[in-house]
Amino acid sequence: MTMSPSIPTDSVGVVLPENLHFEEPLKLDCGVVLDEYDLIFETYGTLNEQRSNAVLICHALSGDHHAAGYSAADDVKPGWWDNCIGPGKPIDTNIYYVVSSNNLGGCAGSTGPLTINPATDTPYGPDFPIVTVRDWVESQARLADRLGIERWAAVMGGSLGGMQALQWAIDYPDRIAHAIVIAATPKLSTQNIAFNEVARQAIRYDTSFHDGHYRDHGVVPERGLMLARMLGHITYLSDDGLHAKFGRELRDGKFNFGYDVEFQIESYLRHQGLSFVGRFDANSYLLMTKSLDYFDPAARFDNDLTKTLSNCSAQFLVISFTSDWRFAPAKSRELVRALLDANKDVSYANIDSEQGHDSFLLEIPAYHAVLRSYFDRIHRESGK
Repeated sequence: MTMSPSIPTDSVGVVLPENLHFEEPLKLDCGVVLDEYDLIFETYGTLNEQRSNAVLICHALSGDHHAAGYSAADDVKPGWWDNCIGPGKPIDTNIYYVVSSNNLGGCAGSTGPLTINPATDTPYGPDFPIVTVRDWVESQARLADRLGIERWAAVMGGSLGGMQALQWAIDYPDRIAHAIVIAATPKLSTQNIAFNEVARQAIRYDTSFHDGHYRDHGVVPERGLMLARMLGHITYLSDDGLHAKFGRELRDGKFNFGYDVEFQIESYLRHQGLSFVGRFDANSYLLMTKSLDYFDPAARFDNDLTKTLSNCSAQFLVISFTSDWRFAPAKSRELVRALLDANKDVSYANIDSEQGHDSFLLEIPAYHAVLRSYFDRIHRESGK
């Protein structure tokens, strides 16, 4: 593929998504059965003859399948983890075959609230069932089957993506060699659930929400979704990071004694909220935050995390960030302690960063060095 002169040489280039249709019914944790569904995904690199070099990328709450390279529709903004995935990057596509899919319930092409319910010939909307991290892992396992991948060299992700990597290691111990869990937690704190509930209520109390049937009315709950994103975005950052970037800087250099935008941070948050409204569906946002709230794999094992991990055979890399107060390093250390108590092979790094939870998306030298070293180890140990 010939790349545009504006596309860096260490990019995977322009990537076309693929779609697979599944007719095998999928019973969800909530009890609902999806008789059929689609998964949209992208791949980068080449699957080797042994089919042993595949890496699954799991996305976070507002992510999607476009993790690296450039889409045919947008050759300006790269995928959300492009700084990590590509030739010569920490996840080197000269070595690894990388798969990144959009989760069920999302709004980027996989079956979700925006897609047509075959039973009614109308979009699912709010009738799309809530899916869990376990449901996503099951659908991803079926995707792996269709791609001919019996065992992942690694499953990895940050935040909600890291929870999926952990669930993979628990549910399919023989199908994953390495689990890379970044800026994640074994379960949400009460405070985190509280943040998610405020975000959901901002959407549900928007007068344009119409009990989730807003598209039938030709509207979108823009104000509610904007507020939900603004609130969430604050929790992804740190106080020090925000102060370093914006301080208390005024746009006009003086107080205007009103409620319009005056501080630069206000302008930034409104921009983040408005841009999110244009690319994400409100029903999907409600669903994804509930999936976060419900994640608690130890609940099925007498709330004993060590017992939960006892059957895992994967090696683990756990990464946290010093300024991440949403999923604090203490939560990562809790997971590491349980893995050690279960006699599992685990490496842990707590990366110094002022960028808060969003650090897992950024090109932080120490963070990338850890990832690069770990993937080099996977390559050496594979003997290929």
